[in-house]
Amino acid sequence: MNKTTLVLSSAVLASAFSSAAFARDSISIVGSSTVYPFATVVAERFGKTTDFSTPKIESTGSGGGFKLFCSGIGVQTPDVTNASRRMKVSEFESCQANGVTDIVEVLIGFDGIAVANSVNSTQYDMGVKDLYLALAKTVPNPANADELIENPYKLWSEINPALPAVDIEVLGPPPTSGTRDAFVELAMEGGCEQFPSVKALDKNEFKSVCHTMREDGAYVEAGENDNLIVQKLEANPNALGIFGFSFLEQNSDKVQSSIIDGYTADFDAIADGDYIISRPLYFYVKAQHVGTVPGIEEYLAEFTNEQAWGEDGYLADKGMIPLDDDLRSEIGTAVSNLEKLNLQ
Repeated sequence: MNKTTLVLSSAVLASAFSSAAFARDSISIVGSSTVYPFATVVAERFGKTTDFSTPKIESTGSGGGFKLFCSGIGVQTPDVTNASRRMKVSEFESCQANGVTDIVEVLIGFDGIAVANSVNSTQYDMGVKDLYLALAKTVPNPANADELIENPYKLWSEINPALPAVDIEVLGPPPTSGTRDAFVELAMEGGCEQFPSVKALDKNEFKSVCHTMREDGAYVEAGENDNLIVQKLEANPNALGIFGFSFLEQNSDKVQSSIIDGYTADFDAIADGDYIISRPLYFYVKAQHVGTVPGIEEYLAEFTNEQAWGEDGYLADKGMIPLDDDLRSEIGTAVSNLEKLNLQ
């Protein structure tokens, strides 16, 4: 193919993309179920206060969102993906390989991961060590901590006598969920590190032991719908559930946070860094769609407006923990300049 043909082909492709994208008059957003309620509030306000259509949002989980986002450019792919963890280098490389080369990363705030049960049940008071022993597929042998065995624990009281003598049953997110990723890194790894023999394992073995959940029914993958977990906790007072703080706050009449290493999942404990199971929230924007799919820059401006993500903004009212003033200012400037992410 000669140079002239290549230039013409590129122009035709660009024109086809532009025409097709303009046929889609609303922003397409996928990704995290945790970020979903915050993005929905912003999208609804954006649709009501501007001349642009309300963005369409699908809750696919963080991993699923990155897969769709990184699949390529064009009207058939999403413009934005929400995430309850940072994009992995492998995901970034997948994006690059598929032509998604201009990505804007937006850190929006923080969230806690609640381990909760019905308000009609006893509030659990435990540590991340207890969570690891309850949920991991393999754990140190109670008779010999240097030996790893299949998880033998059936009751919470077998792990910690201060906990109820009820079956271990925890409803949580699947592997595609950013909440699952954050939970295993913050809670499960935190529990693992309290066992010197596990902490001494090489990196790959350590991750395998700490991240692999048991498969005997004690841990139940309940999908990406956190509202469904809340409903199941209402129906089963003996079960615990794992989900984002915003869902806990929205359902405080139905579920309560467990005490984890001395703190419940509440706004102040998460904001102060005292609650151990907390994580950052993000969304990622395909800058190559800016100027083609209408409203993307304006949506960014709405999300990073002080009335939205500020200390007294409407997202804080929904349970998002705001960034500090300096960080919001720094990120807001980077976003308005569409600064390109580089994870390599």
